[in-house]
Amino acid sequence: MTIDDQLLANAPNFRDLGGRATSDGARVRRGMVYRSDSLAWLDESDLATLERIGLRQVMDLRADVERAKHADRLPDGVEYTTLDVNPKPAGGTRGTGEGADRHFAGDLASVLAEPELAREVLSDGGGERFMHNVNRVLVTSDAARAGYAELLTRVATGPTAAVFHCSAGKDRTGWAAALILSLLGVPWATIVSDYLVSNLRMDNIQRWIYAKSDENGIDRTLVDPILGVRRRYLQTAFAEVERVHGTVEEYVRDGLKLDPEIIDALRARLLEWP
Repeated sequence: MTIDDQLLANAPNFRDLGGRATSDGARVRRGMVYRSDSLAWLDESDLATLERIGLRQVMDLRADVERAKHADRLPDGVEYTTLDVNPKPAGGTRGTGEGADRHFAGDLASVLAEPELAREVLSDGGGERFMHNVNRVLVTSDAARAGYAELLTRVATGPTAAVFHCSAGKDRTGWAAALILSLLGVPWATIVSDYLVSNLRMDNIQRWIYAKSDENGIDRTLVDPILGVRRRYLQTAFAEVERVHGTVEEYVRDGLKLDPEIIDALRARLLEWP
């Protein structure tokens, strides 16, 4: 079994964060932390797989509306925590520029449900702007900082095996995975490679977005930039870290307000040496 083998039939982006080598010769332990897309569609075989790998903790990064529509299916006894990293916009959500950018990943369904709004948000390169803004907001918004701080704490000190996930498992989940791997000392090229694997696991979300687009008369080319991940989207997130805080370590200390002991515990738990 390779690092990126598909483990769950109905959550194609569920995969082990372990197996990656670090710059100083260690390796991220396998079977400890997983990343995923929605766990709402799991069948009995998928649930049996989660029991087999010893899943004990789930961290759900989705917004309230996503969870209400599609609740996770989990084995009995799994500790379940909601960590809504979606920003809470002040005022309305309509409009151009920053107003349109308030539509975050979890609110995409409401954008696609209104053809006029979708064209306003996504036309003229708006899809790429949307995704770049998503990645900046994941670094800077109060909700995201609180959610990712708790996620790192839970990964470092909570029960394992653990999984964190959103709906597609690519943006909110992608930033969490990239952050953890960066803190563990995994090289940039490997972090990007892990991030881009999501593009091979987007069949479910692609069908859903295209169906919504067709239903509402929205040109599919407008939504293509939000269907997957691109290296430059992740670069935007790390550039925002550098702009606001300087380094990832300073972002964790000053932005997420985490004690160094948490990161020490994260590294002690997840790294193994040959």
